Amino acid sequence: METEDILFERRGEVAWVTINRPHVRNALHPPCHDRLEEIWNEVAEDPEIWLAVLTGAGDLAFSAGNDLKWTAANGGQLPAMPKGGFGGLCSRFDLVKPVIARVNGLALGGGFELALAADLIVASDTARFGLPEPKVGLMAAAGGAQRLVRQLPLKQAMGMLLTGEPISAARALELGLVNEVAPSADLDAAVDRWVERILACSPLSVRASKQAAMGSLDRPLDQCVSPALYPAVRTLFTSEDSKEGPQAFAEKRKPVWKGR
Repeated sequence: METEDILFERRGEVAWVTINRPHVRNALHPPCHDRLEEIWNEVAEDPEIWLAVLTGAGDLAFSAGNDLKWTAANGGQLPAMPKGGFGGLCSRFDLVKPVIARVNGLALGGGFELALAADLIVASDTARFGLPEPKVGLMAAAGGAQRLVRQLPLKQAMGMLLTGEPISAARALELGLVNEVAPSADLDAAVDRWVERILACSPLSVRASKQAAMGSLDRPLDQCVSPALYPAVRTLFTSEDSKEGPQAFAEKRKPVWKGR
């Protein structure tokens, strides 16, 4: 399903996904969720895509989350979500390719939940992060409550969850919630640096590392260290890339990754 509300662009091995609704601070309504579901399916399945960057159009908002005006105009019922959940991403737990959230402004409610569902967050110094749902009689039901207590110290997470108050980009960096904060004019350059660092690695190694890390979060160490538990790890160790890396090192050259 095509919609101008979501832009999808391939730049080499990188998929750029842009929420294109700046007139509502990039809030999402059902057509957005459905289109994002399709895009994340394509990112997962296309062997030529090695990583993805998710952002919002303009310089005011990454995403303000659920489009409450749309909700109010459509009977007040929260919209049905695709299999992948809010934005097609928040309930998707099998995507082994890395996702960078390029947060160019407000990341509130479901918008913050999308950023939390990404693997890395690179933010402008004007960004603000929060889950204000309690202020409008709702709660962060797209994984925000559960992810925040895993990604922040508990008391800091509970402070945000119970008050709905946002935090600045600087505070998010201080708490370890984001990977880098840059001036708005330098945000693209900062994101590009992270993209280049990831692309310098074998894509299969990156996927194996992500799957092993995320798959071990809630399991005892002695039950999660075996490589046999992770399909992406098994794929890596039987791949051409696993041979190319040591060979390139021995020959003192840059490796040529094939992703197979």
